[in-house]
Amino acid sequence: KHTHEVNCIISASAAGYYPSSKDKVYTEDDAPGSDFMSVVCQKWEKEAQNFETLGIRTVRARIGIVLSDEDGALPAMAKPVRYGLGAALGDGKQLMSLIHINDLARLFLHSLLTDNMTGAYNFVGPQTTTNKDLTQAIAKTLGRPLVVPPVPAFALKMVLGEMAEVVLRSNGLSN
Repeated sequence: KHTHEVNCIISASAAGYYPSSKDKVYTEDDAPGSDFMSVVCQKWEKEAQNFETLGIRTVRARIGIVLSDEDGALPAMAKPVRYGLGAALGDGKQLMSLIHINDLARLFLHSLLTDNMTGAYNFVGPQTTTNKDLTQAIAKTLGRPLVVPPVPAFALKMVLGEMAEVVLRSNGLSN
């Protein structure tokens, strides 16, 4: 009932929208998962879609793991590698869809400026990697060997509890 100048909403969701799978790379057309993370993402996106009923263009961004030198996942993953304690998590075969923070910012801007862009989009880079391959790439970049064996899933669950599901989750997305 009120006039406004908002013509686009970008809802930030996560790759966790999809089921965890070490075999499948998901597109925006694939069905969501049924675990806790997937359900949270679905509920978030459903609320964002309410803006469409107001005539506001809505973009639902399903974001992969955001990489930055300064904060977030990359420094956290690099820290144990830097100290000689780096290792793949679980079996290391978890698919990981990554995006650099600068590319993510460009996608947000593109979403705002592209009038026909609406609906769900996977905001990820062009390639999916595995936890093991990413850990090896970090070690190579830092010039550090990986001498610690992979951290078993049960050990991660003992230390991290339910949060272990986040680091053991496998979500490969195509953009």
